[in-house]
Amino acid sequence: MALYAQTYRFAVNLDMTLIICHTNSPDVAFASRKAMYVPETRLSAKDKLGHNSVMLFRTLALLLVVTSAAASEGDAILAAVEQHARQLAAGHAGEIHIEAGPIDDSRLQACAQREAYSPPNTRSIGRTHIGIRCLAGANWNILVPVRIGVISTYVTTRRALLAGKTIQADDLSTVSGDLGALPTGTVIKPEQAIGKTLRNSIGAGQALRTHQLLAPRVIRQGQTVRVVSQGTGFAVRAEGKALNHAAAGELARVKMPSGRTISGIAQEDGSILLTN
Repeated sequence: MALYAQTYRFAVNLDMTLIICHTNSPDVAFASRKAMYVPETRLSAKDKLGHNSVMLFRTLALLLVVTSAAASEGDAILAAVEQHARQLAAGHAGEIHIEAGPIDDSRLQACAQREAYSPPNTRSIGRTHIGIRCLAGANWNILVPVRIGVISTYVTTRRALLAGKTIQADDLSTVSGDLGALPTGTVIKPEQAIGKTLRNSIGAGQALRTHQLLAPRVIRQGQTVRVVSQGTGFAVRAEGKALNHAAAGELARVKMPSGRTISGIAQEDGSILLTN
């Protein structure tokens, strides 16, 4: 963890000896000067030495307390960030690594209760930001940079493959690496790619991504298709002509014998299920 803070420099005169101290708190600097002040009295050399030693010890102890408090605030923020980041990455199988920070908490007031949250467009792995806001004791809200790594397996091409090829099991290999360092949509299981068609050519040893794959068509433009509409306790079936190609799960448009055009979701069996 890296903590950055403005430093205040002050001096205290201990019986003709100038003591230079540094702190990140102007209040501590003032308090230290006040603590070291001694009214003009006639003290013996021995008394002066003892008094000065006690005052110096108190000043150093005060500085240690403030430094510890600043470190504790920063540690608490980073701990909340790490916990939230692990929750984000929980949906990925593999070994999770979190790197959070650095943060600048020099201007943050002490907080009694913090809340971590995901800002818009937060990624579940890779480089992103996590928000931390104070709910009690202060009023601040910060974004903390974080890198979420997940060590797991993903799919690469065993050889160069041309666009339009239907992918077979022997076209693929699985390797281990940090999923957070890979492009979004990287295929992590071979079964997610086998049987699908490549949208574009790809070289050997490259990570395969979902947007490069086309699912097999279950409906082709111009063919006669079965249209199903169903609800609780009933199902209505009819036939129409497909107006576009569609893979399972994609939207398909159908022209009915009446001339009406309707839309539904293409099913694995080649039928179209109407959406309500």
